[in-house]
Parts: sequence; structure tokens; C-alpha cells
Amino acid sequence: TAVITPQDPTLLIGSNLQATCSVLGDLPGATAEGLYWTLNGRRLPAELSRMLNASTLALVLANLNGSRQQSGDNLVCHARDGSILAGSCLYVGLPPEKPFNISCWSKNMKDLTCRWTPGARGEPFLHTNYSLKYKLRWYGQDNTCEEYHTVGPHSCRIPKDLALFTPYEIWVEATNRLGSARSDVLTLDILDVVTTDPPPEVHVSRVGGLEDQLSVRWVSPPALKDFLFQAKYQIRYRVEDSVDWKVVDDVSNQTSCRLAGLKPGTVYFVQVRCNPFGIYGSKKAGIWSEWSHPTAASTPRSERPGPGGGACEPRGGESSSGPVRRELKQFLGWLKKHAYCSNLSFRLYDQWRAWMQKSHKTRNQDEGILSSGRRGAARGPAQ
Repeated sequence: TAVITPQDPTLLIGSNLQATCSVLGDLPGATAEGLYWTLNGRRLPAELSRMLNASTLALVLANLNGSRQQSGDNLVCHARDGSILAGSCLYVGLPPEKPFNISCWSKNMKDLTCRWTPGARGEPFLHTNYSLKYKLRWYGQDNTCEEYHTVGPHSCRIPKDLALFTPYEIWVEATNRLGSARSDVLTLDILDVVTTDPPPEVHVSRVGGLEDQLSVRWVSPPALKDFLFQAKYQIRYRVEDSVDWKVVDDVSNQTSCRLAGLKPGTVYFVQVRCNPFGIYGSKKAGIWSEWSHPTAASTPRSERPGPGGGACEPRGGESSSGPVRRELKQFLGWLKKHAYCSNLSFRLYDQWRAWMQKSHKTRNQDEGILSSGRRGAARGPAQ
């Protein structure tokens, strides 16, 4: 019964729109004098409109903002009684910016997943289509990725038919109603972007009765056992009621580690991750895996008396063994701090710690007996 001109326009943010609603034919009661406009269901002020003739009402919208919905804003022309005479979709936004920050990884050399950032300016307000394109560097044809949104809104996964030992060229194309943009080309070799599943079977256990240590063991990711590769590992751990992780970097390619310097009688959460390198002779390190699921364990409670526990040190000069003992403690403190996961033997250290704990316990018992004896002597013989 009416027509809006222009129909479904696309405009840049900040533009002005001049539109008209013209009644077609001889519709009873439908004249320009009784018409009005709505935008997304809200009636527009009458001062934005003016009659051009008996059947045409004009509208002027200045300095347009971005569309509230990517499918377009609904501009509608109504008759006096509120019935809809005509409608139009109004698209207001920005052309796409050049995508950037493309990063890719291959899970166990079986696929390739990439993600990117859509543009520095932000939301274009218009539906924008992103296509990940790829080809073999020297002789391949262009291919388009098909599995989008696999690890987020701007990502895509290529699940199969990947070539090894040949570089790929990868880029992203962005297109909307106002134009298109293309990212820089990323060149990569699948062997240089390999990542794995997190190490499985992570076990955390106590080290005998040592109250400040935990032993961590895990298994290498099984998916890469058929390939020529090495792996390095990282461990991180935190106290149960804390969100701050402490990372151990010097684990190398071992599958076990001794955590030292921990708090006695404390629950710790431990995670491990893996970085493959040297796959088929590649000189580049791979990409760190996700962290394994947290594994919890607690250190033994300390048997040493705390402040106010009643233990007394004898006054007077220091015995001749004092300096030697102090040096031993300093050396073991250094070992504990700097050799979390090295190949050094901890047997001597463990023996010394066990002896020290036993010595403390024996000394405390002896002091308790002596204290009881002194109290009995002070009371005198029984009457």
C-alpha cells in the first residue's frame, strides 16, 4: 500500500538519511497528513518529518549511529491507525578493517586451528563475514576453511589433508555491506606449530615424612609416540586457598619432579604441561599444551614445636659443631632452592632430613622428661 525510498540503504556511521514514504493508489484514510515513522518499534518525533505532497511524507535522520542489530534497523511507515504501510531495513556501520594477529597450531599433527583479531577499530555494527584461506606456498590452489568458531568467535579448524615439510600461506578475508579487507599472509610449517594434549596420569605424592616436599610424576602425551620428537615440561602449583600459581621452568624432558620448600601440613594443587620440539628434525620449539587437570596432595604436618611450645635452647657459648651445622643447613637450603627437578640425587638430603626430624622429636621427648623430673624435685618428697 506504500513504498519507502531508498529501500534497505547501507550508510556509514555519521551519515544523514533522507527517506520518503509514498502511499500507492487511493487508500481510504491514508494521506501524508496522517502518516508517521517508527525506528525499531519507537515512534520518531514529528519534527523529523514533513509533507512533500498529499501522499508523500519525508523523513530526515542526521548523524546516524551504528545499527543496533546486525540484521539492520527496522524503519517503518505507519497509517494514522497504526497499521503498517511499508518497511525498510536500515544498515549503518563501518567497512571491515584488516584482520590481524593470526596464530595457528596443530594438535598432534592431525589438524590445524587458527584464530585472529577482527580489527583494531572494533565493532563494525554490520554483519561481517570472515573467511580463512590457505594454500601451499609455491604451487597450491586457494582453499577455504569450513569449521568456524571452534575455539572462539574468530577461529577456524582445518581437520585433515595437511601436508608436512611444505610451508603454508594463511590469511583472513573480511567482508560486509560496506567493503572488504584482507590480512597479511602468515607463512608457517605444520612441524613448527605442533602442540599436544596435556600430559596424562599426573600423580602427586608425599616424600616419606619430609614435611616440605612433594613428588610429581606424569606420562608423556601418547599421541606423539610414533614421531621423532622430544618434549619439555613445566609444572605449576598453588596453595589450596590461593589463586597465585608458582611455575617451575627447569623440568627439562623428565617425567618426574621433586617440589621442595613447601609449607608443612598444606594442601597443594599441581598441574603439568608439555611443549614438543625437534619433531622430524624441526629446529623450532612447538606450542605449549593446555595445563593438565589439577591434582591435589598435602604435605605432612610438622613435628617441630612452634612458638610457645615449651622447648628451650641452652644458654651459653655455641658448640664447636655449630658452624659446621650452619654450613650444612645453608648448603641444603641452596640445593632445595635451585635443584627442584634436576638429576641430582636427593638420597643424602632425605637421610639428613629424616635424621633431623627424628633428632628433634627425641630431644623434645627428653626435655619433657627432664622438665617433669625438675617439677617433681621442686615439690619435695611425698608426705
